[in-house]
Amino acid sequence: MKHLFLLILATIQISLVAQRDFSAVEIKATEVAEGIHMLEGSGGNIAVFEGEDGALIIDTQFAPLSEKIKSAISELTDHDLTYVLNTHWHGDHTGGNENFGNDGAIIISHENVLERLSKDQIMKAFNREVKASPKAAWPQITFKESMQLHLNGEPLQMIHVHNAHTDGDAFVYFPESNVIHLGDCFFAGRFPFIDLGSGGSIDGAINAIEVALMLTNSSTKIIPGHGSISKKSDLLQYYTMLQTMKGRVLGAMQEGKSLEDMKAGNLGEGYEEWGTGFINLERFLDVIWTDFNREEE
Repeated sequence: MKHLFLLILATIQISLVAQRDFSAVEIKATEVAEGIHMLEGSGGNIAVFEGEDGALIIDTQFAPLSEKIKSAISELTDHDLTYVLNTHWHGDHTGGNENFGNDGAIIISHENVLERLSKDQIMKAFNREVKASPKAAWPQITFKESMQLHLNGEPLQMIHVHNAHTDGDAFVYFPESNVIHLGDCFFAGRFPFIDLGSGGSIDGAINAIEVALMLTNSSTKIIPGHGSISKKSDLLQYYTMLQTMKGRVLGAMQEGKSLEDMKAGNLGEGYEEWGTGFINLERFLDVIWTDFNREEE
């Protein structure tokens, strides 16, 4: 339906404009495991992996933050940054690709990330066009289902999960260190943004977490796309939330309720605090409802 995301457009646009001033943003580093740190700034969480073979980062946040990110990395390692791994194509995760690519880093991602970064895109959720990124921002190495990168004694695994947050999501798993970066397939303690216009889906989001649950145990350190370092119990709560909210929306649809009825009801009962982030309850209901009514668009 044409009004699909217009209800959230104004709020999202205000948020995007407000984010343009990065002067006050500070990059915070938190140790996750030996040789692995998480960097928080503005946008998606970055992971830094360093050792005798060199350093890599997972995601790059926004371009204006690149120098601050480079400075934070220099505090963690003297080694050159060799690789950039992208968990998906969104600008708060790939905006700095060009800057790191121009420094000589090799960018790696799922093949759909290259497809989207190299061509103009329409972000339906934001009702705006995203121009193709400069060639220096494009991944030079892509994969279809999975790949391994052997670095610093660790067989890093990049694992594609289908049509979850987008159509190009990849987990980055450190089996020896028992750490995993889930990108925006995991918004810790909050409702997620599922980008339907970029191939995302509620069922794919649920399936992705099932994959993550199989890869993790009670000792695994989990880096979310947004939010704090988490553990498996946090991921289980997130999985339960996704299943519960999907079930509630489908149940309401079967009862003949409209989207407006759902927003006015109590479908978010028990998850009141989950709607305090980027996506509130109404927006999340909108996404689930739209996903199951795409034929009416």
